[in-house]
Amino acid sequence: MAEIRELVVLSGKGGTGKTSLVGALAALMPDKVLCDADVDAADLHLLLGPTIRERHDFYAGHKARIDPARCVRCGDCLAWCRFGAISESLIIHPWLCEGCGVCWRLCPAQAVDFPDHLCGEWYISDTRFGPMVHARLGIAEENSGKLVALIRRQARELAGKLGLSWILTDGPPGIGCPVISCLSNTSAVLVVTEPSVAGDHDLKRVAALAEHFGLPVWVLVNKADLHWHMAREIERFCRDKGYGFLGFLPFEPDVTRAQIEGKTLMEYNNPKLQALLFEVWEKLDSALPKRAPQATSYPAGRG
Repeated sequence: MAEIRELVVLSGKGGTGKTSLVGALAALMPDKVLCDADVDAADLHLLLGPTIRERHDFYAGHKARIDPARCVRCGDCLAWCRFGAISESLIIHPWLCEGCGVCWRLCPAQAVDFPDHLCGEWYISDTRFGPMVHARLGIAEENSGKLVALIRRQARELAGKLGLSWILTDGPPGIGCPVISCLSNTSAVLVVTEPSVAGDHDLKRVAALAEHFGLPVWVLVNKADLHWHMAREIERFCRDKGYGFLGFLPFEPDVTRAQIEGKTLMEYNNPKLQALLFEVWEKLDSALPKRAPQATSYPAGRG
């Protein structure tokens, strides 16, 4: 069986062009499973148009529910609830219930049920660039870190079944629990940033996080011509820190046009941008680790 390695693409902040880059790499990287781990705002499917082959429910946590047939209307649960989730008419609002279970444990009539909570769905799909594992978290639902861990595990199992050697993961923005959940057993991290104060700040945070887990970091500056001075500062910072530097991409309106047409950048007619992306891929391909993951393990499903 082929040794499975994983490249996670992160951004530190939203709006840097991370998913567009993942779409372009999807067209260039052979022998891989695609994984959209940005489960709070998944949009890789907009570029790749997946055909869903498997659909699965995602359950995490619990929500309390009062059975009116068993309820004696003592009102104790209303007094105990610290989240204001129970109305005067003793109905639990599902969006306000935090799933602490106090009402369930202490109800004198045992009238409160505490079932597993359906938070979203995850899918295995076919795309024109290979198989894809992705998910959708429900509106205002939590446990995105646990869902990220689940779909990454499914992507790895799928790669093993199909004998594919790479997983290309579109990670979430920021440095919170979903990002940490993306870093366990990862082989390498590519950070896409932009030449702005926020981009520079968030690049440093997410790169430090990856470094903490002992992962090799590569950096690409997107929209570099919007602020060349800042872009060069980011390049110097990366070289001083020993991060791999993949270069600069210009601000290009065709990125948005390609998104509107549901195409990756390698499918859109912009030869200059395609040549630059191909150079990025060649640098990355020659620099990616040739062996298994070295990251420090992190407990899956936190957050």
